[in-house]
Amino acid sequence: MPIGSRSSSRPVAHGGAPQLIERLTRFEAGRHWVISCYLKLEPRDRARGKYLIKLKNRVRERLAWLEQQAVDRATRDEVAQDLTRVREYLEHSGNLPAGQGIALFACTPRKLFEAVPLPHVFRSRLAVDRTPLVRELAAVRDEFGVVLCAAYDRAGARLFRVTAFDIEELPSLSAGSTTRAGRFHGVRVPARAGSGFAASGEHNFNQRIRVEKHRHYAQIAQRLFELVHAEPVRGIVLAGIGRGEVDAVRAHLHPYVARLVLGSARINPKTAHDAEILAAILDVRGSADRQEQLDRVASMRDSLATGWAANGIPATLDALARGQVRTLLVDGADARPGWRCNSSGRLAIDAEGCLDEGPVTPVPDVLDEAIEDALRQHCHVSVIEDGAARDAVDGLGALFRFR
Repeated sequence: MPIGSRSSSRPVAHGGAPQLIERLTRFEAGRHWVISCYLKLEPRDRARGKYLIKLKNRVRERLAWLEQQAVDRATRDEVAQDLTRVREYLEHSGNLPAGQGIALFACTPRKLFEAVPLPHVFRSRLAVDRTPLVRELAAVRDEFGVVLCAAYDRAGARLFRVTAFDIEELPSLSAGSTTRAGRFHGVRVPARAGSGFAASGEHNFNQRIRVEKHRHYAQIAQRLFELVHAEPVRGIVLAGIGRGEVDAVRAHLHPYVARLVLGSARINPKTAHDAEILAAILDVRGSADRQEQLDRVASMRDSLATGWAANGIPATLDALARGQVRTLLVDGADARPGWRCNSSGRLAIDAEGCLDEGPVTPVPDVLDEAIEDALRQHCHVSVIEDGAARDAVDGLGALFRFR
């Protein structure tokens, strides 16, 4: 089921997202311009409509940039109409997906308007270009991969297969009637026999319940093992009401499967819906992603002295132009205007950096352009949101493939 289809009155998920990527890759705008918008929709972005404020600021910046390009008035009006259409779409809360990001593409003269819910985006970007910027769609799809979520209690388990574009509920598991046995009733014995037989019966009953419970947990573990061996899985999230029950399944997991567990979440398996499952997965993944950001920044700082990393916009852009970058680190709160050298296509923070390469073209945000260039080179992109980690990255940083 497409992500968000249960959580909004107007589904915005695109069930054929892989096909959409292919169509956008082949899209030809001719003389027209295409709007590509990637928007972060984390809880802090949704609070008080902050995402809309950021979007409106970027709209003004892009229209001003078009004027600098000496684009004729009719074309600017055409682009402005598409930008207005994107803004109006996002102003309606019913159009917002359950995930933490959305991508929109618009080119009215070519009858293009697509909204694709995403689990996350690298950072909010708005581009006006001759072609749609689809590389982030493909990168998010590949990096998110397949995540399995097992939501269970003592009575049964629901299993979900989650990708960047949709959620599929798999066949559920039942613990059987023995797991949910009724209240224990002591065995009646003659008074002279004492209570020993009754106590023994209660012990055997409770032992049977304990065995059935662990058989159920073992069944869940076995099913996860089978799913992991059926296709590559990026991670597993275990979910349930009680922490003890959730953690109990870990003891039954094969070591190979246990290594894939990203974390646990508190969810009522009987009432959980797609949006709740997705939110739990994103919350668990978010904690892991924040730690990965800290590790990458620490690796960059350690590698600077050996020449295996760069820090700062000019040095990173030079490395990107040489194809050295393996992982691009981007300050999530920074933005800088820059230039693109027309003859080589490389980016520079100032026009003087292209003096030997002929004419230059201004770009609204060189960090956004660097992300697109990195994706074109199949680099990994890591946008740093943690405050302390951001202080260590001077706009852009990089870990190298070679020196």
